[in-house]
Amino acid sequence: MLSRLLCLFLAAMIVTGCATTAEEREQRRRDQSAQQLYASARESMQVGNWKTAIEKLENLDSRYPFGPFSQQAQLDLMYAYYQNRDTPSAVAAADRFIRQNPRHPNLDYVYYMKGLVNYYSELGFLREAFAASLSERDASTAEKAFKDFSELIKLYPDSQYAADARQRMIYLRNRLADFELHAATYYTQRKAWLAAANRARNVIEHFPNVNATADALVMLVQCYRELNLPELEKESHDVLALNFPDRLKDLEG
Repeated sequence: MLSRLLCLFLAAMIVTGCATTAEEREQRRRDQSAQQLYASARESMQVGNWKTAIEKLENLDSRYPFGPFSQQAQLDLMYAYYQNRDTPSAVAAADRFIRQNPRHPNLDYVYYMKGLVNYYSELGFLREAFAASLSERDASTAEKAFKDFSELIKLYPDSQYAADARQRMIYLRNRLADFELHAATYYTQRKAWLAAANRARNVIEHFPNVNATADALVMLVQCYRELNLPELEKESHDVLALNFPDRLKDLEG
């Protein structure tokens, strides 16, 4: 009886060992296939063949979502989308990575890339629409880029990407202020003084020290005058006189 039990035990061990070995071989095969696919995608990226790289990285992400190359493949896929000027896919890839990897050591890079994608999307849009005034163009993409860079600086103030993000925010701040000022001008032309005042005040409160500040203050004084709000008119007038005394002449007449 003991001999029979021993044989059964040894047989079970052999079967288990074979199964384990088979599973290990299959896992090694998968890892090797993922490595080969990732290496092939990297080769495509190195020569700037972004469409092919995207196809390979998407295939890798789909077939091996939890493998050793998963996170790096997602980062590379985000960058490949960016290079291929596919803004929606690049932003979606960044959001997905942030959601799935909240403690990843390179998360500051992801926030930076998300901002960069929207930043260059804004510039590309403006180049294609060069015939129109910058201030007249929709600023939603610029606003997204500004928020992305702001979030990077808030969460990772010491990041290697923070300084560059701050520089890009200077352009974006002026861009958004110009758009607000253009909207305010639109309302003044239609004598919608309250709406114009609100947009001009947005420039001063949300985008301080931009090129449009003086124009916004002049407009704010004019709007409060038309609205018969003397206290607010005087307050805005005093701020204008203190900071831009040469612009007081614009209020004459």
